[in-house]
Amino acid sequence: MSRAFGSPGKYIQKRGELRRIGIHVEPLGHRALVLIDGVMFDRLKPLLMESLDERATVFLSFGGECTRAEIERVTRAVRSASADVLVAVGGGKTIDAGKAAAVNTGARMVIVPTIASTDAPCSAVAVIYTERGVMEEAVMLPRNPDVVVVDPEVIVAAPVRYLVSGMGDALSTWYEARSNMDSRTNNLVAGGYPRALAGIAIAKLCHEILMRDALPAKAAAEKGLCTPAVENIIEVNTLLSGLGFENCGCSSAHGIHDGLTKLEESRAFLHGEKVAFGTLCLLVLEGRDRSEIESAIKFCRSIGLPSTLADLMIVENVEAKVTKVAEAAMAVPGSLIYRTPVELSIALVRDSILGLDAFARGLA
Repeated sequence: MSRAFGSPGKYIQKRGELRRIGIHVEPLGHRALVLIDGVMFDRLKPLLMESLDERATVFLSFGGECTRAEIERVTRAVRSASADVLVAVGGGKTIDAGKAAAVNTGARMVIVPTIASTDAPCSAVAVIYTERGVMEEAVMLPRNPDVVVVDPEVIVAAPVRYLVSGMGDALSTWYEARSNMDSRTNNLVAGGYPRALAGIAIAKLCHEILMRDALPAKAAAEKGLCTPAVENIIEVNTLLSGLGFENCGCSSAHGIHDGLTKLEESRAFLHGEKVAFGTLCLLVLEGRDRSEIESAIKFCRSIGLPSTLADLMIVENVEAKVTKVAEAAMAVPGSLIYRTPVELSIALVRDSILGLDAFARGLA
């Protein structure tokens, strides 16, 4: 039986590593373009310059949304600078734009997440959005990043909501891996292959550590502390979840997330928050045991992730809006939601979302 496993070349997680970024960039090329999240540009540029050769480094501020136009702008900047290394510093959208531009130009790829809110840093996937933040397409890239550098001091300095959002994204990893195994669909590596045993093991470990360390990690991070639990959750959100989803696959948790981006209300919520809600809907859609669904709902509530439509500010014209979400999730044949091991229809997806909402609201 064939199988495949994908990963970044190196994953490095260490306090203070942002100030040592040059030692990771220097072996890869002669000239670097550093793409930095616009909100953090002025604060992070001086720190990065401490170890980068100023004569061989160009800095560029990210435009704010990972659109086709933004990817093309970054691509042009890399070519104009004759850069052979692209360093992407920021959140998931900055990272995805950087990965896509690096592939477009043949540049080597160094990823430096400043928040642990998604599993984008390690993967060979870039999610493209419209200018209004509506998910448009997930592009499978031909290679993973060369190096991923994570500085826990930077992660803990960010609002704890981002860390919790990353836990929501990580929550989907094992449940969607199981969906793909049950539906016998391929993973997301090199066009799709059956998953390797290593990928399955990573997805399971991701879930185990998340269940064990999520609450103490959140409590510590709220105080700006970097405890072993926080370090573990940073790895869960960034590395284990990233390897898990790419090597095992996504399904309805992300499919429902994609549908939610069609609603104006979703603009106020982070990727992982919407994925967490989609994960709960996935469990209902698959007809999983009540105890498993209830446990997942209580976990989400314990760390502040949404478990009802009202938590996502969907309180008016609810059925019509949920129907719109279901239609959008199923609009493209073969998209992520179709990896779920049940016979899907718009009505079933709609009713599963509404059913999850009713069940969650009924829990004490």
